[in-house]
Amino acid sequence: MKTIAFFLLVAVAAADKMPFAAPPVAILRSDQHTPNEDGAHSFDFEAENGIEFHVSGSQGATGGANSIGDWSYPLPDGSTAEFKFVANENGYQPESSLLPVAPAFPHPIPDFVMRQIEFAEQQRAAEARQSSYEN
Repeated sequence: MKTIAFFLLVAVAAADKMPFAAPPVAILRSDQHTPNEDGAHSFDFEAENGIEFHVSGSQGATGGANSIGDWSYPLPDGSTAEFKFVANENGYQPESSLLPVAPAFPHPIPDFVMRQIEFAEQQRAAEARQSSYEN
């Protein structure tokens, strides 16, 4: 439910900044099932301009809401931006081919980093030798 409220708040904030030169967009479908006694909830939304949003979930073991869902919208080039997500005890986890991806690991470690690691190891060894002489 918090996820739904968050996206609605973002939509309202974005709409406040947008010029309203475009005609209004018709809502084709909007279904909302509020949480029942076990915390199950769902929300489906579809607009005339191709925007779709779907969320379903239930109450998590620790009391928070666990949700899964997806949304999509048309891009200017005619393709569709598609996103999927899971929101649970492990946080919000989006998935989309449009999101940036970190480089695969292990990547080559630069020489200056290797030299710094070696220097730190030499310092630790020297400190260990020094403390063994003092004891």
